[in-house]
Amino acid sequence: MREAQHLSFTTHDGVELCYRHWPAVSTTSATARRALVMFHRGHEHGGRMAHLVDELDLADYDFFAWDARGHGLSPGERGDSPSFATSVRDVQSFIDHISASHGLAVEDLAVLAQSVGAVLVSAWAHDYAPKIRALVLASPAFKVKLYVPFARPGLQLMRALRGNFFVNSYVKAKFLSHDPARIASFDNDPLITRAISVNMLLGLYDAAERVVADAQAIQIPTQLLISGADFVVQRKPQEQFFERLGSLRKEKHILPGFFHDTLGERDRSHALSRARRFLLRCFEEPVARPSLLDADRLGATCAEAESLAAPLPKNSLGDLYWRATRAGLKLGSGLADGVKLGFATGFDSGSTLDYVYRNQPAGTSALGRMIDQNYLNSIGWRGIRQRKLHAEELLRLAMGKLREQGSAVRILDIAAGHGRYILEALEGVEQQPDSILLRDYSDINVRDGAALIEQKGLGAIARFVKGDAFDRNDLAALNPKPTLAVVSGLYELFGSNQMVGDSLAGLAAAVEKGGYLVYTGQPWHPQLELIARALTSHRGGEAWVMRRRSQAEMDQLVEAAGFRKLTQRIDEWGIFSVSLAQRVS
Repeated sequence: MREAQHLSFTTHDGVELCYRHWPAVSTTSATARRALVMFHRGHEHGGRMAHLVDELDLADYDFFAWDARGHGLSPGERGDSPSFATSVRDVQSFIDHISASHGLAVEDLAVLAQSVGAVLVSAWAHDYAPKIRALVLASPAFKVKLYVPFARPGLQLMRALRGNFFVNSYVKAKFLSHDPARIASFDNDPLITRAISVNMLLGLYDAAERVVADAQAIQIPTQLLISGADFVVQRKPQEQFFERLGSLRKEKHILPGFFHDTLGERDRSHALSRARRFLLRCFEEPVARPSLLDADRLGATCAEAESLAAPLPKNSLGDLYWRATRAGLKLGSGLADGVKLGFATGFDSGSTLDYVYRNQPAGTSALGRMIDQNYLNSIGWRGIRQRKLHAEELLRLAMGKLREQGSAVRILDIAAGHGRYILEALEGVEQQPDSILLRDYSDINVRDGAALIEQKGLGAIARFVKGDAFDRNDLAALNPKPTLAVVSGLYELFGSNQMVGDSLAGLAAAVEKGGYLVYTGQPWHPQLELIARALTSHRGGEAWVMRRRSQAEMDQLVEAAGFRKLTQRIDEWGIFSVSLAQRVS
């Protein structure tokens, strides 16, 4: 039996989490090192997966298994995390650590995850689009069987009244596995915790619904193992997830009679032999991912956007509902300044965005200010403000990298709106950029952005000019060449990949090799129909219909232009991402 090394890594927020590493026992110089990264069930820890290291019989693979925060040997209140999204980002931190500290390329990693761990990994695969080799998901807890009627809304109400609190698992070990040894070890393991916080439980539900609904965005080769007699989670969402998966290679196995602990069942050899065969096959062949460069003309998000653009049958229930919604917003625009500005300039305009960033509700009366407060607190605008913080963080990170390289910091934003996120990112920065060039197609944005530059006292290094963000040749001819380009909130507004590709190609020609690009994406949005049916855009007041781009699609467009993605941030709802890439070719 292989012996585990007990190690730790530091997460994005400075917490030190524990993990186990089982080094490969035999390697050949003819093949690259390979590894399997394992993620445990809820309530458990990485040590509960130790038996898989020998049972999978992959002697030339490194194995890793973490203890999620609040579990096992890792710190944190038992069964809790600041949010489900925090734990998803922990997955990315763990993968980054393994790659950097153990010398393993991300393309040489595969992931094996079970239950809650499988939902964490599925959300990570959806939101971060990692280029790992394969996924094996065992009994993902996309929908936990709570058995009590109306349990979920009841928990939501209680949390609203009490704040976060903890509930204990009702599941007994004998309903997890038929294996007597596994049952005994579960009952006697002091590192197992029965509690889970309501924040984590409800976050699990929310993330699972989003991932199941949009599984087409996941391109990684995936094997799904479903327990046929699972008392803990429901099968239907697992089936839906598999049907919608966008992977070119995917397979599903239903294991009759298996309880929830799929990988710890008495007859688990039936599951493990299939997982082993799938993993070996995925590593034998080159990584195969579908090209998404034409996803604007063919595929799920293309069809979704066309459906949203199509008018509803006149006087149908849907038509009446959205007409009433538009009328309500029009009425509100007479009282609430933010809603009024949206109708005047477009809800996607630079002026609206700057208003959302400032987040100061205003109106003609107390009622108007209350309406405006509700408007500014909508999930989309909260996501926009988080995107601003993430963009500022990655801007400062890129500036630091340029200084470390001994390069000048020449910032370019090709569609800056009012430029607030660029200019506020510089607050508190010890060494200011050498130059800042802000561009926008709107005369209003150029005027107001220039005023903001003067207000911030940055006139000596910054200027604002009119420019077309999709003019490839104009961007390529910029002089002096920028070393840090920014595209925030622009490409999400235009469905055409040709336009985005031309813009990125112009930036690739403009940015010096070794320079950086900060770019945003919108892989998901829960209010797409509201936006399309009730809000207007800056383009002549027409309907604001957006085509989503999965993170994988956005990353492929950036890579095709000659950039290599380095890191990414995304909000807790999975709506807006911000990524940093480097110009490499």
